[in-house]
Amino acid sequence: MTVLLTLQAELAASTARFLATAASLTEDDIAAPSLLPGWSRGHVLAHVAGNADSHINLLTWARTGVETPQYPTDAARETGIEAGAGRTPAEHVAELAAADARLAAAVHDLPEAAWRATVSGMRPPPHPAWYILVRRLREVEVHHVDLAAGYGPADWPETFVHRELHDCLRCWPYGQSTVSEITLRGGRTWRDLGPGPAVEGDAADVLAWLIGRSDGTGVRVVTEGRLSTPVPVAPPWMTMPAPADLPATPPKDYP
Repeated sequence: MTVLLTLQAELAASTARFLATAASLTEDDIAAPSLLPGWSRGHVLAHVAGNADSHINLLTWARTGVETPQYPTDAARETGIEAGAGRTPAEHVAELAAADARLAAAVHDLPEAAWRATVSGMRPPPHPAWYILVRRLREVEVHHVDLAAGYGPADWPETFVHRELHDCLRCWPYGQSTVSEITLRGGRTWRDLGPGPAVEGDAADVLAWLIGRSDGTGVRVVTEGRLSTPVPVAPPWMTMPAPADLPATPPKDYP
């Protein structure tokens, strides 16, 4: 047994939640702003659909050994999002469902050996193909929050939050850190992150702050054992596509 079946099950559940939210949106809802500057909810929905196909490109690369970019170009990605943003509610749901079905089929059909192939997204570093499942989960869960349609960081599954915090801290920007220490309430502590104060919060609140989905709500500065505010600005970065030095063979568990 490897982590592949677990990740596929998580992705199926995450996708079902996202589709349920998408199906609840009216035409006015879709045209309204999302949490992402300059993007309507329609832009977010179009991006998530297109992102499924982009991950099929990476699976094709893993299966064939022929370099297949995630997106042809940055401009092509943006053009596709703009073109899809104005779909009707029914068209958005249909395209999302079809794209996710195509991705699920590509995942199911990938030969076992191909999960060890090295691929690369739009940003480095390259990573083994099994990590595509982690990246797609990240896209669906984070952009579900970006829809601003009733699904927030508190709704993220615990396993997702645990995995994403693990990867965030593995990719920590030590030269640009704004905090020295992060403690999860009832959980672990990361120390020696750089200059700045120590902060504390629930896991989902900390993750949302670190990846730019929160202004720090639920995160507090710890000063001489006491909690205080304000919380510093989060480090100027987003979650990397993949940590460096991932195992090529799908591990039993991740992280």
